[in-house]
Amino acid sequence: LVLVSLDISGRPYLVYEVDLPVEIIGSYDTGLTVEFLHAMVNSLGLTLHVNLLTGKNAHHIIEAIFKALSKALNQATRIDSRIKGIPSTKGAL
Repeated sequence: LVLVSLDISGRPYLVYEVDLPVEIIGSYDTGLTVEFLHAMVNSLGLTLHVNLLTGKNAHHIIEAIFKALSKALNQATRIDSRIKGIPSTKGAL
């Protein structure tokens, strides 16, 4: 179970609270996961928090990270018809 929260803010920042139990899955270096997230945060200007809530299998944890990330990005880039105007206290996104 992984919690991903993000803000497309223009201010790159990553909090990565995931302790993976192994360093290699097949030929995949699990350390590349956080490196990918750093590159994405810096390239897109995201504030991103990734927190492992529970889990022991590194393969499933990494899979959960990317699934939660895709869901969060999908939500963050959709217009919510219930919100009128710009959903920001600064008046701009």
